[in-house]
Amino acid sequence: MSARGGGGLRLLCLHGYRQSADTFRARTGSLRKALRGRAELLYVDAPHSVDAPLPSGEAASGALEADSKGWWFSDPQEGTFSALEEASSCKGLEESLDSIAKAFAEQGPIDGLLGFSQGAALVGIICALKQRGDPRFPFDFAIVVAGFKSQATPHQRYYQEPIAVPSLHVLGETDRVISAEMSRQLASCFVEPVTLIHTGGHFVPASAPQKKAYLEFLDQFVK
Repeated sequence: MSARGGGGLRLLCLHGYRQSADTFRARTGSLRKALRGRAELLYVDAPHSVDAPLPSGEAASGALEADSKGWWFSDPQEGTFSALEEASSCKGLEESLDSIAKAFAEQGPIDGLLGFSQGAALVGIICALKQRGDPRFPFDFAIVVAGFKSQATPHQRYYQEPIAVPSLHVLGETDRVISAEMSRQLASCFVEPVTLIHTGGHFVPASAPQKKAYLEFLDQFVK
């Protein structure tokens, strides 16, 4: 795909766990400014409300949102999610895939996906589905920020073959929510992934060095 009507690339953005489209949009203002004229960022809500309270003593790190949503739950009974939980079953992924497919149909055409944290893990799964020829997700590339491989047993099939979707993986050296190593593990599932390392934690970086890397990655898809 190419830029739409001269208005730049169109990226569908998937928020993290306990966030929403609105809160993620608010938290990526610097990124929108950095990509102005090059890419338009579109935001979509996860279909599942997160009602479970935060575990005692857990740092908020942006998790206390008024409208908390999630893409799937690693503990279906408790309605909670942990990126570290090796769940034998999970709940909610299929509904989330349907909601993303609906966003493609209603907001498309979409050139690329941008995901953060659990949303980045979902981007990885969608890339695997695209690799297999799933027609619901017509896009060209992915930007994966603080991503990780889902530990849920039912999801392991998505990582069984290399994913050839062009990808940029952004990881924070001091991220205490999703470690840099977890992000590297997801990146290793892709063919020739581009990696952007920053010194910060669990957020979407958009300072000058990251802006340059984003633009260089996106330039190859602008025609």
